[in-house]
Amino acid sequence: MKKRSAWFAAWFAVLIIGVVAMMAVAPMGKAAEQKQFIVGFDAEFPPYGYMDDNGEYVGFDLDLAEEVCKRNGWKLVKRPIAWDSKDSELATGAISCIWNGFTMNGREDNYTWSTAYVDNSQVVIVKKDSNVHKLSDLKGKRLIVQSDSSALAALTGDDATKENKKLAASLKDLQQVADYNSAFMNLESGMVDAIAMDIGVASYQMSAKGDNFRMLDERLSSEEYGIGFKKGNTKLRDEVQKTLLTMLADGTFEQIVNKWGLKDSACLSEKDTTYIDGGKVPYVDFSKIQKKNDKTTEKSDGVKANKGGIWFIMKQLGSGMLATLSIFVFTLLFSLPLGLLIAAVRMSRFALLRWIAKIYISIMRGTPLMLQLLVVFFAPYYVFGISTPYMYRLYAVIIGFSLNYAAYFAEIYRSGIQSIPQGQREAAQVMGYGRRQTFFRIIFPQMVKRVMPPVTNEVITLVKDTSLAFVLGMAEMFSVAKALAASNVSMIPYAIAALIYWVFCLFIEFILGRVEKKLAYYHD
Repeated sequence: MKKRSAWFAAWFAVLIIGVVAMMAVAPMGKAAEQKQFIVGFDAEFPPYGYMDDNGEYVGFDLDLAEEVCKRNGWKLVKRPIAWDSKDSELATGAISCIWNGFTMNGREDNYTWSTAYVDNSQVVIVKKDSNVHKLSDLKGKRLIVQSDSSALAALTGDDATKENKKLAASLKDLQQVADYNSAFMNLESGMVDAIAMDIGVASYQMSAKGDNFRMLDERLSSEEYGIGFKKGNTKLRDEVQKTLLTMLADGTFEQIVNKWGLKDSACLSEKDTTYIDGGKVPYVDFSKIQKKNDKTTEKSDGVKANKGGIWFIMKQLGSGMLATLSIFVFTLLFSLPLGLLIAAVRMSRFALLRWIAKIYISIMRGTPLMLQLLVVFFAPYYVFGISTPYMYRLYAVIIGFSLNYAAYFAEIYRSGIQSIPQGQREAAQVMGYGRRQTFFRIIFPQMVKRVMPPVTNEVITLVKDTSLAFVLGMAEMFSVAKALAASNVSMIPYAIAALIYWVFCLFIEFILGRVEKKLAYYHD
């Protein structure tokens, strides 16, 4: 009885920890019926959107969005997203728009666009002592770009020029990475010879890294940034566009431009009277709007990279650890008992049930966990046409992880149960035990002891796998580390995150090791 009480108390404690962690990462409900304007952005894309020294998401585009919301009485929600999932996020209504140095060129028919507000160029960055001085020198070299970026499109896209396609064909290797911070680390280490990227991001990175790099004079391409809305959402587009033009008229747009050192790139103009889809831009009478007289319109030297100290980085990673902890705890709470149920079905006397369990386990183990998370999150909309609330993002992560890990635990349990000699079952039957009594009093305790090592291994793997939650825009610890690495232009956040993961795994290993030692009274 005491042992059962102890197990119950431990299970309840884990549940409480999970609930507390979940409450810590869950957004507060709306205090009033205020329209939400949810901006989807890449949190690793300075100076347009990134994490500052206070742990806040800031950037040129976010400042513009904040001012738009202020003037319309909207509540701004800054939502970091996985860039590869941006289209699904927009289609499902999870975000109101994509506002993050978002290239219009080549995507004209895919979104409802604002007018262009930034002229951007694709440039090539090399080491200062590199023998590459012009684009033709890249022949036989290794070039790196961000996945699904304008630079990649400029080299290999359908609208790429003949010259750029020829250049791409002449390269020794064209590599892709998830973010530009990783690209610079590749360049610094000598793994690649050059980076193709947006000029604004290049300027930010180069300002942080001193004189270690230089930019080629030749440009790969020029492009325009716009705000991308869901196809057909012209009403919201027009509201935002009119507000931006009003900001342009009274000087606020110029103030924000100068704050971020983008004066040479800004191109929002009252002369743009039509959108690229042919629609008419809302009219704003500039002559009736008084220009603000604010000293902040003076030219800025640009924004320097963050240099948050060790303690600051640890503090920010600690907040991300709460999300990691909630995913970890709730996955175990649901997957451990679910795995036992699946194992029972897998060993059922009924062939149909056995095959259902086998197929389920095969799918869960044979497909990527990241893909499973995407299916769980987007299926309600694409399959059933149901728009999900923000909290479903966390629920989807927990559901996806639980379903996946339950399959692995099921096979571990099955191996443990089948390792118990059949003679023990027969002895229990002779003693008058029923099937349920036999399982929970004789088979189950021995099974738990035998499966502890592989269960411990899976639990430790789960700690690290929580980083995959970034694909659904969950700000768990690894996502925070990536954002901090981008804004600090440093590998220190990665190193500290690795240390925290390791210490947490050591703690888990210690706890489960103690449990295994307590179960040592069972002998074969």
